[in-house]
Amino acid sequence: MMCLKIVLVIAFMLQLPKFKELQLTHQRVKSAYDEKEKQVKQYFLDKKLTYKDFDLFIRAFKREAQLEIWIKPQGANKYSLLHVYDICSSSGLPGPKRAEGDYQVPEGVYNINHFNPVSNFYLSLGLDYPNASDKILSDKKRPGGEIYIHGNCVTVGCIPLTDDKIKEVYVMALEARNNGQKLIPVHVFPVRLNSKQLEVISAEYPAHKKFWENLKVVYDDFEGNHQLQSVKVNTTGAYYF
Repeated sequence: MMCLKIVLVIAFMLQLPKFKELQLTHQRVKSAYDEKEKQVKQYFLDKKLTYKDFDLFIRAFKREAQLEIWIKPQGANKYSLLHVYDICSSSGLPGPKRAEGDYQVPEGVYNINHFNPVSNFYLSLGLDYPNASDKILSDKKRPGGEIYIHGNCVTVGCIPLTDDKIKEVYVMALEARNNGQKLIPVHVFPVRLNSKQLEVISAEYPAHKKFWENLKVVYDDFEGNHQLQSVKVNTTGAYYF
């Protein structure tokens, strides 16, 4: 009897539509594929990367207003830079988000936790803010939330692209998710945190120096070898490997 139940459960699961199929029932997602998949495939072709079975990694730099797309073929050791997008609007100042309503774009280590095909901002990819570090360092009662990479080129603490460009990013994220990448990492920095830039921005905003020195460890680790380690958070809210 137990074996029969297991067989029935497996049969039911096999009949369930895949994540991509469900997303494609929404017109904006379908339009994104119709209009942009050819261009996305060309990015892969230009970098001699295969548009299949890849892992995706996203980095955002607030001061430079850039969003980087990195690709690692499954089975490979290192990521390759695929494309760089302009972040088309901004809010807040350099520094992490610490409370609801502060208009700050978060800084730190996140994952995409939501694909929204019917967003008020065209298409949007949610970040899991507040993360473990934010829950320690931010306002305990009202840290804020609902942080997205999205279209519509307006923001009150998110990372906006134009509608045209979010279509491309959404397609890539959906392909990665559909091919088995459950966690798509997103690292958000105030600036490219090399030693010189850290010195400059810390002089402008000294209150965040300690946080940025810690965040630089994450930045340097990826810069050194284009590989991603699992990032942990200690009891003080600091990132470590």
